[in-house]
Amino acid sequence: MTEAARVERPIDLAALRPARIILHLAGLILALMTIAPLFWMVSMSFKGGDEVFGVNLVPEHPTLDNFLYVFTQVNFLRYLWNSFFVAAAVTIIALFFHSMAGYALARLRFPGRDIIFLSMFATFLISQPVIIVPLFILARALHMLDSYTGLIVPSIFNAFGIFLLRQFYLAVPRELEEAAVIDGAGYFRVYWSIILPLSRPILSALAILFFLANWNSFLWPLTITSNQDLWMVQVAIASFRQQYSASWNYIMAASTVVALPTVVMFVIFQRRIIESIKTSGIK
Repeated sequence: MTEAARVERPIDLAALRPARIILHLAGLILALMTIAPLFWMVSMSFKGGDEVFGVNLVPEHPTLDNFLYVFTQVNFLRYLWNSFFVAAAVTIIALFFHSMAGYALARLRFPGRDIIFLSMFATFLISQPVIIVPLFILARALHMLDSYTGLIVPSIFNAFGIFLLRQFYLAVPRELEEAAVIDGAGYFRVYWSIILPLSRPILSALAILFFLANWNSFLWPLTITSNQDLWMVQVAIASFRQQYSASWNYIMAASTVVALPTVVMFVIFQRRIIESIKTSGIK
């Protein structure tokens, strides 16, 4: 049989059918494993105190008393505001500096550029618990404990954002920048007037990822804050487990309120996140 005949040979769909069934079953099992904890959390949040540990996942008498208790008897709105303010501030500041750093690493030529990029990229291998102690010592030396500054500033740097923006800028045609330079524009004018408008898709995707990551942050806020007025929602929910250890309906109600914005944002913007990361390229 010639090579052309082998290429034009039709695919045997019957042979692929068992493989497709196995893949679909595996995907279904993983989806159920992912959704089950979320469904259990939501169902628990609508249960009364007398049926929290019942066998039925669907509450017999759904109630909103758990949510009313969380918002009236606990300073939960304050915790939500802290998380929103910190997440929004980190997202805005990080995108501004990350875009400039990504543009400089992608377009400007200066001594040590590759070394700086590799050093940033190497931080992917270091998890936050490894550096939590020296980071805390540095924050204490700079008098950033129990402050919004301490919650925001150490969370700004993110090597993933710089890396992704650099890869995106490498795919931008140089002719656009060269035309602006011929017209007399400097580097910052090119960045502000040309690069940033072209970066809206990738910046919007990173904004969602950064916001969700800081909305759900726990370890660093727990380490740096002892003042309850500065608690973020994840730290507050962790304290609920000690205060309401026998009242899981209150804990699940608070967890549902915190998880709802993240689920809604991902459902609305999932296509933009996937497409922006996919089209950014890996060069």
